[in-house]
Amino acid sequence: MAFIIKKNYLFFRLIAGFIFILAFNSAFNTAYAERIKDLVSISGVRSNHLIGYGLVVGLDGTGDNEAFTKQSFKSMLDKLGVTIPSTITPGIKNVAAVSLHAELPAFAKMGQKIDVTISSLGNAKSLRGGTLLLAPLKGMDSKIYAVAQGNLVVGGLSAGGEDGSKITVNLPVVGRIPNGAIVEAEVPSPFQFAKSLTFNLNRSDFSTSKALSDIINQYMGPQTARSIDATSVVVNLPEDQNKKVMFISALENLEVKVGIPIAKVVINSRTGTIIIGQNVLVGPAAITHGTLTVTITENKGVSQPQALSLGQTTETNKSDVIVTQDKSRMFLLQPDVSLESIVRAVNQIGVAPGDLVAILEALKQAGALKAELEVI
Repeated sequence: MAFIIKKNYLFFRLIAGFIFILAFNSAFNTAYAERIKDLVSISGVRSNHLIGYGLVVGLDGTGDNEAFTKQSFKSMLDKLGVTIPSTITPGIKNVAAVSLHAELPAFAKMGQKIDVTISSLGNAKSLRGGTLLLAPLKGMDSKIYAVAQGNLVVGGLSAGGEDGSKITVNLPVVGRIPNGAIVEAEVPSPFQFAKSLTFNLNRSDFSTSKALSDIINQYMGPQTARSIDATSVVVNLPEDQNKKVMFISALENLEVKVGIPIAKVVINSRTGTIIIGQNVLVGPAAITHGTLTVTITENKGVSQPQALSLGQTTETNKSDVIVTQDKSRMFLLQPDVSLESIVRAVNQIGVAPGDLVAILEALKQAGALKAELEVI
C-alpha cells in the first residue's frame, strides 16, 4: 500500500480542485453605466413579514398528536358552536398544527392575494393532501394584515413499511398555498404625502453617490438631488401629488456611471472560489514554487522460525520510504503588474488554484499585493 504526501515549500495547499474565477476587463478600466432602479432602493418602500398559526385538516392519518394541537382543535370547534367536554380528549390523526409565514409587498392593497408557506409545528409525518383552515397573519405590531386558507401544495412525500423501512423525498411537512392569503389591511406608507424621498445605494460608494445626484440634477433641474453620504441621496419630489409616480418613473430609467470598486481579491475557502477584481495590482516580488513528494510503501512479510524450535510463524511489515523533489521554479513580478499579467505568469508555471490562494496571502503579508484580501 502506498501513501503519497506533498508539502509545499512556501505555501500550504488548502483545497484540491479549486475553481478559479477571474472578474476583470483587460481592455478598459473605466466605469460602466447602470439604471438607477438597479442601483438603489427607496427608503421606506419595502415589504413586511407576516406570521400566523393555524390548523391543517384532511390528512390521511399523518397528523400530529401534540397537546397544543388538540387544544387548538377543541378551541376551533368551540368557536363554531361545538362544545367538547373538558374530560374528553379528542383522538385526532388527520389534523396538524402549523405555522404560517408570508411577505406583504410594498403598496399591497386590500383584496390582493399573496402566497403563504405552511410548516408543521408538531410531529406530523406529512401535510400532503391537507387543507388549511382560516388563519390570521399578523405583523410585528400584532395587527392582522391578511387571512389565509386553502389546499396545500406539498412537494415532498414520505412512505414506510411495517418492518420499519422508510423513504422520504424532499420535505413533506412543508407546503405552500399560491395566492392563499387575502390582504385585509394596508401598511401606511409615507410616500403619498412625502415632499422628498431617499435613494439608498445597494453598494455604498462615494463616487456613485455623487454621480447619482449629478445625473438627477442634470435631467430634473438643479438642486433636485443632494448626496448625504456614500449610501443615501435625497431627491425633492414635485408638489403636485399626481406627478410623483411619473417623476420617479423617469428617474428610475436614468443611467448612472457606477464608480470603479476598490481593488479586492475574494477567496471562498469552503467552495474553492477565487475572484480577482480588475484593479488588482502587484508590486515588485519574486515567487518560487516547488514541491516535496514523500512516497511510503508498506510491504508484508513472513518470519519463519527454525526447525524444531518453539517459535511461531509471524507476519512482519516492511516500509520503503522514497523522497523526491521537484525542481523549484521562480518568476519575477515587475512593479504594478496588472491582473492579466499575474494570471499569465501563474499559468506558465502551472500553479494550481489551491496554491494560488497561498501565493496571494503571502503577497499580501509581504505588502506586494495592492488590494484588499477578503476570505469568506
